[in-house]
Amino acid sequence: MSTSYPTTWRRPPQLIKSARLRYAIQFAIALYLAVAIGTLEVDWARVAAGLERGGRFAAGFLQPDFVSRWGDISRGLVESLTMTLTSTVVGVLLSVPVGIGAASNIAPAPIYFVCRSIIAVSRALQEIIIAIFLVAMFGFGPFAGFLTLSFATIGFLAKLLADDIEEIEPGQVEAVRSTGASWWQMVNYSVQPQVMPRLIGLSLYRLDINFRESAVIGIVGAGGIGATLNTAIDRYEYDSAGAILLLIIAIVMVAEYGSSYLRKFLQ
Repeated sequence: MSTSYPTTWRRPPQLIKSARLRYAIQFAIALYLAVAIGTLEVDWARVAAGLERGGRFAAGFLQPDFVSRWGDISRGLVESLTMTLTSTVVGVLLSVPVGIGAASNIAPAPIYFVCRSIIAVSRALQEIIIAIFLVAMFGFGPFAGFLTLSFATIGFLAKLLADDIEEIEPGQVEAVRSTGASWWQMVNYSVQPQVMPRLIGLSLYRLDINFRESAVIGIVGAGGIGATLNTAIDRYEYDSAGAILLLIIAIVMVAEYGSSYLRKFLQ
């Protein structure tokens, strides 16, 4: 069977056929960018001072001090790791029923809309905003961080799980239903085998996301290594801050390689 290929180049169809309109839109975009850049008020003296501070921070990063504040650093790491593990476990456990309820092909319409609303609220709010709100409610400490990461995990994991369920092979679902199986049996024997490897991989991925986020939300008082890092920077202890950043990078790398290995093993 021979396959013929085009020998001449054909211009793809254009969204805007009028050349004048295309040029007018391009000119308007360029004009807007020029005006927008012109409205920026840059304090060059502050930029110069910031570059100097950045240089001192880089010098501290190259000469990290793991000893002087090791007690605070170790406590912050333990808090972050505890928050990460507990929030991921709780978030996954809560994400599974929400994700199942948010799948339009297996959930009734009222449950679908409720679960999709939960996901939308969770995804609409950035972790740092949730952390500020929960710190104001429950005070400084890792409990606010745990709640923040758990809530964020629900929006992340339930959304992807629901999308995966909606894309499963429908024939397997219909085959189980045709045997007279209940809804729970249908989920257990036709949905769960198709999405479980993906769910495990996403849970491991969320685990290392939660650790990174624990360093961010700690800056606003939600505990963890982020609070220790913020204190070190406020005190201009850039060598200690460099040590903390190196530890964060090392733990994230270990989690990344470990989760990659587990995903390959499960697949």
